[in-house]
Amino acid sequence: MSLPNHAPIPELYVSSDSAQKLKLTAGQLPSWDLTPRQICDLELLMNGGFHPLKGFLGQADYDGVVENMRLADGTLWPMPITLDVTEAFAEKVEPGQDIALRDQEGVILAILSISDKWTPNKANEAEKVFGADDIAHPAVNYLHNTAGKVYLGGPVIGIQQPVHYDFKARRDTPNELRALFRKLGWRKIVAFQTRNPLHRAHQELTFRAAREAEANLLIHPVVGMTKPGDVDHFTRVRCYEAVLDKYPAQTTTLSLLNLAMRMAGPREAMWHGIIRRNHGCTHMIVGRDHAGPGKNSQGKDFYDPYAAQELFRKHQAEIGVEMVDFKHMVYVQEKAQYFPANEVPEGCTVLDISGTELRRRLREGLEIPEWFSFPEVVNELRKTSPARSKQGFTVFFTGLSGSGKSTIANALMVKLMEMGGRPVTLLDGDVVRKHLSSELGFSKEHRDLNIKRIGYVASEITKNGGIAICAPIAPYTATRRAVREMVEAFGAFVEVHVATSIEECERRDRKGLYKLAREGKIKEFTGISDPYEAPTKAELVVDTENVDVDHCAHQVLLKLEQMGLIRA
Repeated sequence: MSLPNHAPIPELYVSSDSAQKLKLTAGQLPSWDLTPRQICDLELLMNGGFHPLKGFLGQADYDGVVENMRLADGTLWPMPITLDVTEAFAEKVEPGQDIALRDQEGVILAILSISDKWTPNKANEAEKVFGADDIAHPAVNYLHNTAGKVYLGGPVIGIQQPVHYDFKARRDTPNELRALFRKLGWRKIVAFQTRNPLHRAHQELTFRAAREAEANLLIHPVVGMTKPGDVDHFTRVRCYEAVLDKYPAQTTTLSLLNLAMRMAGPREAMWHGIIRRNHGCTHMIVGRDHAGPGKNSQGKDFYDPYAAQELFRKHQAEIGVEMVDFKHMVYVQEKAQYFPANEVPEGCTVLDISGTELRRRLREGLEIPEWFSFPEVVNELRKTSPARSKQGFTVFFTGLSGSGKSTIANALMVKLMEMGGRPVTLLDGDVVRKHLSSELGFSKEHRDLNIKRIGYVASEITKNGGIAICAPIAPYTATRRAVREMVEAFGAFVEVHVATSIEECERRDRKGLYKLAREGKIKEFTGISDPYEAPTKAELVVDTENVDVDHCAHQVLLKLEQMGLIRA
């Protein structure tokens, strides 16, 4: 008897013959180059991972999903899957028109038949979907500062799937996984959703979850877009592969999910459940604070730790997947084994290492005990997370024109070069404008683009183990945050706010720029006719008034030493 989770699921791809013909037609259509997040969404639309969606949401479906987690026809669906585009592109297309959707190499992946075009209320979307319009939430920040202003909706015709060059044997479509479960005779399958490396506690909890549900186990990590600062997926997949043979033979398989996470907590947990149902799973492990993004602007958790489990449990019949509670596993020293935290024998010593503590030990090159993680996993983590004093990093000075950023940056560069050990590059605002951004003006858009170019170069220097020192004005919080996220994917980002007052900057003004700005001869001048958004969480604040440059540079060195980035 064919089980529902073994039967094929509808895909949005056309046959290969039709795809060849459509490619020729699509070549003549207006085309949109998809962002990395949109490519993840399109892949799961086309291969059935987002079934029953037939394309990017139209306005009625979008409104229903945002307001009450349901499509216009009443079907449960908690996450808006939207195609956001720029206003300039939106002006060129209308409902009733077809457009080609291309990857970043220009390859045509699909055709979208536009049914709707509208400008969404993003503040409302943030409030309803993510629980707060707070840019401390990575998806809300993306919504306001990265996503296009206009949404296009409509059905999609799939021409070809996005190309992945990595871990090809580990990437399965929903139908490929369903066929595998059918072939292996697996009737019940527990999915374990993760974006972190697996340690012994995870192995223990997944093994127990599968045993309690009398099911087989699918380790189904997200390798699309996760939270800024997460361990990169190449390292994580090598860690998962190292752990696979720790499970009993023939009980467990590993498959990669190219999903762009939103970190939306309770709604995200339900969304993950629907995606796992589409991949043929019958059960899913839902953790405490499942897909939580961390702290909000007030320093509190965005979501209650059990909110995801409660919402999932309430809708699990409709989701079509049974929830397995994530039990917090702890190591009991006297028994030399793991126990659920609520089943620890009385009087026993509990050992645990938090994520923060693990990162500290990696950063400082300290021992990570075998009871906590498998040596193979620790070896992989050490390869990509060497001790901090061996990693690249970026020092990012920000402050008003004339505050002293460039002078301190130059002094710091000389001191770091004197110490030796790593190449040091100074990316000064004026020098970068000359070599990288000579065609840019001083509008907000152009200044943002200039800072992002600096950030990109700094991230490449950091990735390759060097030290980047940046000294632009960088007046906008959102742009500085975007640069931080670029750099922190590869190493430490140290923001230094040179907090010299505007009065002092004007007094020092060698180039006479403030005078020209006050006379209206320089438009959009930071601090006069354009705002400077002072950092609120800079790693270091220095005041240059009545203080010599050497002292300021020394303060930065002490901070780098305190952070473990340079040796004392």
